Amino acid sequence: MAAVTDQMAPGGHAIRATPKGTFDLVFRNASFLAALFVLVLLAGIMVSMVIGGWPAFREFGLGFLTSSVWDTQNEQYGAWPAIVGTLSTALIALVIGVPLSLGIAVFLTQLAPPWFKQPVSTAIELLAAVPSIIYGMWGLFVFVPLFAAYVQIPLSNIVEGIPIVGTVLYSRSPSGLGILTAGIILAFMIIPFIASITRDMLEQIPSVLRESAYGIGATTWEVVRHVLVPQAGVSIIGAIMLGLGRALGETMAVTFVVGNANRLSASVMDPGSTIASRIANEFNEALGLQLNALIALGCILFFVTFVVLVIARILVARVKSF
Repeated sequence: MAAVTDQMAPGGHAIRATPKGTFDLVFRNASFLAALFVLVLLAGIMVSMVIGGWPAFREFGLGFLTSSVWDTQNEQYGAWPAIVGTLSTALIALVIGVPLSLGIAVFLTQLAPPWFKQPVSTAIELLAAVPSIIYGMWGLFVFVPLFAAYVQIPLSNIVEGIPIVGTVLYSRSPSGLGILTAGIILAFMIIPFIASITRDMLEQIPSVLRESAYGIGATTWEVVRHVLVPQAGVSIIGAIMLGLGRALGETMAVTFVVGNANRLSASVMDPGSTIASRIANEFNEALGLQLNALIALGCILFFVTFVVLVIARILVARVKSF
C-alpha cells in the first residue's frame, strides 16, 4: 500500500499529499526509459553502420583491413593506412598531452600561487571550449609553416642517413603537414579535458591526507606520487581515456593538418590520413561501393573506440583492486 504524507497548512489544518509511491514509480520508469533509450540508440547506430558497410566487407573480406589500396577508379579499397594513421596520431597525442595535462593539474592544485591559479584555470576551460575547426585553421595557417621551417627542415638535415632515427624523423617533403603535426594538434585539443578533470579530482582529495604526508617530512613530489596519484588513479585513467576518445574521433582539425595522403610511411613527418579525415574528405561525393567502404571505415572506428572503452574498464577495475 502506497505511503502518504500529511503537511500542515498555515492555519494548522492537515493537507493530504500525493502518495510517495506514485512519484517513486514514475521516477523509476522514467530513469529506466532514459537508460533504455541510450542502449537502443547505440544499437541503432551500430546496426545501421554494419548494414551500410557490409557490401565492402563482403566484397573485400579481411583484405579490407590489410590492404593499402584506395582506388576509386577501379573500385578497390583498403583501410590499413587510415587505421595506422588514426592510431599513430592518437598515440602521439597521448604521449605529448598526458604528461603536460598531469603537470598542469598538479601545478594548479599544489604549487600555483592564488593570483596565478585562477587565470590558468580559466585559460584551460576556454581552450576546452574552442571548436575543433579553429584548432585546424590555426594549425594549418600558423603552426604548419612554423613547424616546417623550424623543426622539419633542420631536423631532416640532422637525422638524414642515421639508422632508425633517420627513418622515423626524416621528411621527404617538409611542408609541415604530416602524422606528427596532426598528433601535436590533437595533443593541444585533449590537454584541456584531461587537465580539467584531473585538477578537479585532485582538489576533491581530503586535505588532511596531504597535510599528514607533509607532516611526516614528505616532499611535494612524494606527496603527489604516493598520496594524490593513488587516490585519484581511477579518475585520471578515465580522463585519459576521455582524451583518447576525442583524439581517435577528431575530424576537422586532423583533416586540415594530416596531409590526407593514402600511403604508409615509416616517418611520422610524412603526410598520412586517418579514418575520420578520409570520411570527411570523400563522403559528400561517394557513391556505390566507395560509400560502403567509407561506412565500413566508420564501423572500424566504432570498434576501435569500443576496444578502448573495454581497456579503460579493465584498467579501472585493476586500479580499484589495489
